[in-house]
Amino acid sequence: MAKIAKLVAAILLLSVTLLDAQPATANSSGHTVVVDSPTLNIRSGPGLTYSLTGKLKNGQKVKVIDRSDDWLQISVDGETGWIASWLTKSNDSGFKDEKTIVSRVDSLNIRSSPSITSAAIGKLRSGDLAELIEYQGEWASIIVDGMEGWVHTTYITEVDSEQNQTVSKSDKPKVTDANTFTVTVDKLNVRKKPDQTSKRIGSVSKKETYPIQKIEGNWVKISLEGKKSGWVYSFHGELSNKSTNTSKNSTKTVSIVTNGTNIRVEPTTSSDVALRADAGDVFRVVEKKDDWYEVHLPTGGTAYVAEWVVNSSEASTASKTTVPKKTKRVPGTLKGITIALDPGHGGNDRGTTGTHGTDEKDLTLLTAELLAGKLKDAGATVVMTRNSDTYVSLRKRTSIAQQEGADAFVSLHYDANPDRSITGFTTYYTQSTQHSFAQAINDGLSGSIDLTNRGTQPANYLVLRENRLPAVLIELGFLSNSSEERVLTSSYFREQASQGIYKGLLHYFDAQ
Repeated sequence: MAKIAKLVAAILLLSVTLLDAQPATANSSGHTVVVDSPTLNIRSGPGLTYSLTGKLKNGQKVKVIDRSDDWLQISVDGETGWIASWLTKSNDSGFKDEKTIVSRVDSLNIRSSPSITSAAIGKLRSGDLAELIEYQGEWASIIVDGMEGWVHTTYITEVDSEQNQTVSKSDKPKVTDANTFTVTVDKLNVRKKPDQTSKRIGSVSKKETYPIQKIEGNWVKISLEGKKSGWVYSFHGELSNKSTNTSKNSTKTVSIVTNGTNIRVEPTTSSDVALRADAGDVFRVVEKKDDWYEVHLPTGGTAYVAEWVVNSSEASTASKTTVPKKTKRVPGTLKGITIALDPGHGGNDRGTTGTHGTDEKDLTLLTAELLAGKLKDAGATVVMTRNSDTYVSLRKRTSIAQQEGADAFVSLHYDANPDRSITGFTTYYTQSTQHSFAQAINDGLSGSIDLTNRGTQPANYLVLRENRLPAVLIELGFLSNSSEERVLTSSYFREQASQGIYKGLLHYFDAQ
């Protein structure tokens, strides 16, 4: 019996040893990336708060062994570490195990997180390809046109690199053949020029179809009422060469008059609230019932809004289409302006940690919530890239602002430096077109908070670099300085800082 027991123990020990010796799977290793930055820090973990363990040079190739959100785990000279994915580019020859998915349906929603209740940040058309990152239950994480998101696996098929070249798109019209544009989002801004920073001249609604005058890159110039025309972002619609003879198909819409208007489950003021809408929000009407309109909700389904809190209009889907006029902004208010607020970090990304243990991610959210209240009081529509302690990728933050038609983007942060004597606030910009916006915000802060003003400075931040909006990243003081941390964590400072940013926004838009 003793011999048998020893034999069993030896077999078990050998099994465990073999299991531990298994090589890494194809999903966690095998491809390489190329450094796309003058220098790239290697960190001990997937985040900016982890310690530096080394540096890479521009053009250097490294092997990827794992991924965590926007961070890549790499192997260099037998040592492992983490690098920021947005400072790298793919090495095509090294992606032997790269996987791709193809959409099997038209208008497949790309969502900000793996849930049908999360925001739709884009769409795939039938036959469109995207890079597959990973699966999570019934959802797949993908990258398409530099944007990360999630799609449901029911509507996709995984293809290998050879199949990528043979996926047929013959049933899709060529861009040069397209003569109509059909809107696929609830409301889409029409702009004077093919640029996200160009003046808005109106908006168009879901399922409306317009003749195409011109196509430039990702922008489409469409014909509006009479001799009017404007530019829309092509990603939020479908191009086709179908007939535009749909002038008899008219759609009735209603526009909300005041902020905080209740949209109710049933046509009565005692019914539950389905959602709250703000001034300028437009809804398509299903039918009118007495003094109530049944309207389509952006999330699907229908609900009711009272006749006395809306303006109604008839809109034709082609030759008799009317573009809602943008409310003229009254100087001294932000009515008609949409501001995207980006509370930095969140979730497993704590940001910097102060000398007294303050996490940056908590302060940025508290500051953003206070600032949002001031902006809404001034009539602005506010879009938050995150409303809770959750991780949101950098590219997703800029996508949310673009999807919501924001007029400006403000990213809030708190700073740190190994030299703990450094203090003050800094307003960063990347593109030259963002400088005047950064200066306005910096001036507003300078007149409101009693910290050293480090001025406006250029910096290569992804949320600014890949953003066509007037955009800034504000470092509201140094948590690494013990005295300044005590100031920054006070409710009084957040009140004054949010007031300063509000004044800067007001001054900037008054000057436009």
